[in-house]
Amino acid sequence: MALLALCALLCSVSCKHKAAWEEGKKVAHFSVRAKLGTLDPIRSSSTYDNEVQSQVYEGLYTYKYLVRPYQLEPLLAKALPTVSEDGLTYTIDIREGVLFHDDECFPGGAGRELVAKDFEYSFKRMADAHNQPTGWWIFQDRIAGFDDFQKRMSERGDAAFDWDAPVEGLKASGKYQLQIKLVRPFPQLLYVLAMGYSFVVPRECAEYYGDRFSNTAIGTGPFMLRTWTRGSRIILDKNPSYRDAYYPSEASPEFQDMLGDAGKKIPFLDAIVYHVYEQDQPMWLKFRVGDLDMTQLPAEYHEAVFNKDLTLRKTFVDAGIRNYNLPLLDFIYRGFNMEDPVVGGEKNKYLRQAISLAWDTKELNDAFYNNTCVLYDAPVPPGLDSYVAGVTSPYRGPDLERAKALMVKAGYPEGKGLPHLLLETSSGGNTEEQAEMFARALKEIGVQLDVNINSFSELSTKLKKKKAQMFGLAWGADYPDAENFLQLFYGPNEAPGSNNFNYKNPAYDALYDQSRTLQPGPERTAVYQKMREILIEDVPSFGHLARTRFYLWHGRLKNVLPDETFDGWRKYVNIEEQD
Repeated sequence: MALLALCALLCSVSCKHKAAWEEGKKVAHFSVRAKLGTLDPIRSSSTYDNEVQSQVYEGLYTYKYLVRPYQLEPLLAKALPTVSEDGLTYTIDIREGVLFHDDECFPGGAGRELVAKDFEYSFKRMADAHNQPTGWWIFQDRIAGFDDFQKRMSERGDAAFDWDAPVEGLKASGKYQLQIKLVRPFPQLLYVLAMGYSFVVPRECAEYYGDRFSNTAIGTGPFMLRTWTRGSRIILDKNPSYRDAYYPSEASPEFQDMLGDAGKKIPFLDAIVYHVYEQDQPMWLKFRVGDLDMTQLPAEYHEAVFNKDLTLRKTFVDAGIRNYNLPLLDFIYRGFNMEDPVVGGEKNKYLRQAISLAWDTKELNDAFYNNTCVLYDAPVPPGLDSYVAGVTSPYRGPDLERAKALMVKAGYPEGKGLPHLLLETSSGGNTEEQAEMFARALKEIGVQLDVNINSFSELSTKLKKKKAQMFGLAWGADYPDAENFLQLFYGPNEAPGSNNFNYKNPAYDALYDQSRTLQPGPERTAVYQKMREILIEDVPSFGHLARTRFYLWHGRLKNVLPDETFDGWRKYVNIEEQD
């Protein structure tokens, strides 16, 4: 009741604190729930990095803002590609007249025109180990000659990277034309070309700033970097040289009421300010007093804000608060490092199965997510091909008796002889409380669990270096295809790639290779389901949840349709100033 009273009080408060430079401008204040690690797209290690990068940088394709299910559309490309009959060669025409942001790295400080060579260079950056790329897996074994190019460059040691060395499957075939030739058909290629890893950067700027390039951002996007105060905030200004682009005129039936600005030039905002909050309470309070225009709702405030039918309580509606409940293509899990001698490998499968059976995901959902998550087995969330509803894993808990029996088979009856296990997790929100719940559950079967709390960047570093024995994490869809989740367990994607589990199973890898060339349909679904079954038995991860994210914003914001599959939608947000 005290929380409800506090929220009611804050609803009556409107104390938007504006800095002097904001006067007379449309400035939106957003929050991110972890420190940003980098502004370099190929080094991105979190959704928070990508969210900010997506306002500054752009790729060839993006998603239609108001259309569901998701549909791709051209962004820096002029149109969807021309594809050869064998599905191997993609010819992409680039928009003419697109300018990079003005910056001192260019002669005279004026941003030059984007050309196809910029994409050739930007993709090659992924093959340069000195750049510490985190997204090589999106191109690995897909573009003709690219893996060989990467190998040859890595063998050069400290010698200068040869940016002009040709790659058979990647070349600018004209000033405004890019050609990509694949090793084998890859139906998800356009999704990859819409990802942040595929954003275009100018060569002269990357070379001018060198090691500092990760701290700056020069792209073609609707906003440009003003300042970044690490751990605190980042300010983006409207790009005065942004090309003619317009608010969409196409919308699915449920979003028809968002077409009021159809055909108007974007972006509408003069600036965006991102505020970093690693703890939820200060973020929430800043939103309630109007210092944040929009935020995600922390789970602990759910009952104070929503009715049981997930509509806003009247107090918030009357205060002009708006909301959108976004079902995520989401994979929350606890995972094992399969190279760890205690929990990894085939020999320790019974231990992993026992741990999974000791964990009560329903209790987790109730205690920390207000029963708003979908529980599922294997890594493919609801809404994607091969998702199976209900309990399909014999190792979904809680079943303490079977867990104890498996501890005996693992060689650790009642936990005897088993060293303490270590869970690595990140700070913020209620992750510490969740970890404590997990530790209590494992104690019931004799497993002693220690917990180490990291910043998100520290956890990411440990995962990339294979230093985490067990870990708790979430993976959001890079694109709306089950392959994006199944690739998390593909052996060649081991850390520092996307396979944080360092899971390697020849049977699984063979099925994954088979699925890569298959178009959506029954044959591919059958292969995906076989892969699911292997993962369910081997238990490299468990306790899977798909969340609903609850977004709230003050009524002065218009055109808000939150999404986490693509982050470039802030350019459509408008502000309607209120008295």
